[in-house]
Amino acid sequence: MHIVVCIKQVPDSAQIRVHPVTNTIMRQGVPTIINPYDLFALEAALTLRDIDGGEVTVLTMGPPMAEDALRKALTYGADRAVLLTDRFFAGSDTLATSFALAQAIGKIGETFGPPDIVFTGKQTIDGDTAQVGPGIAKRLDFLQLTYVARIASLDLDAREIKVERRAEGGMQMLKSKLPCLITMLEGVNVIRRGSLHDALRAARSEIVKWSAGEAGIEDLGKCGLRGSPTVVKRVFAPSSRAEKAVQIDTADKALRDLADELIAAIFARQPALEHELAFEGGSGQGA
Repeated sequence: MHIVVCIKQVPDSAQIRVHPVTNTIMRQGVPTIINPYDLFALEAALTLRDIDGGEVTVLTMGPPMAEDALRKALTYGADRAVLLTDRFFAGSDTLATSFALAQAIGKIGETFGPPDIVFTGKQTIDGDTAQVGPGIAKRLDFLQLTYVARIASLDLDAREIKVERRAEGGMQMLKSKLPCLITMLEGVNVIRRGSLHDALRAARSEIVKWSAGEAGIEDLGKCGLRGSPTVVKRVFAPSSRAEKAVQIDTADKALRDLADELIAAIFARQPALEHELAFEGGSGQGA
């Protein structure tokens, strides 16, 4: 079994800055981490490998410094790391990113064996679009299982996998044929502590580095800014609210009196709300 995990090196969200002219995230001088959601995907992949055997290849697209994230993934136990890096990828939106990663996964399949499962996190903390995973699945023509909370079972002989997927109103149990792409939810597992052996192996391992040409990407017009139709009009941080929370003393008050006081306080701060509720109530009585 061969599993590919797509990860991303992202700026630490506590120190993100936005360029005032280009409206893009300024990554220079900002500490970077592995996208936290991707760690849940990596742990799910490593767990499947431990149970059923096989290999886990970790893939990322980014500048040369993204090698640090790949080595970190190797310390957790990944078998192989591939860095897709080229100046042609600069400025990629989710459409261009999914194209480049899908091409790289195809090259991984030719070089190291076709993947049975591709894992990604549900989204990244710098973009929050949740579009790259499904975009990769579409380009690879893989079945996609999104917002997965648990891998219920895997049958390699039958080429089937069962997962629990979070949906509105509850959970869904889905069965899919392999190959497939899975986006993992947060909080469904805990990334393992890497062993000393894996840490030493990660330090001396050679990261496979591919340019656009080496990854087999022929149409560079679909990469980077040229292949990114998304236009960011404005990026801004929400202004902090100066209002303070109102504290209501609940001591020695009946529940009904407390409810009346709470409703009165809400209407005092939002007088239009009282009018809207009164209007809706009147419309309902007349219907």
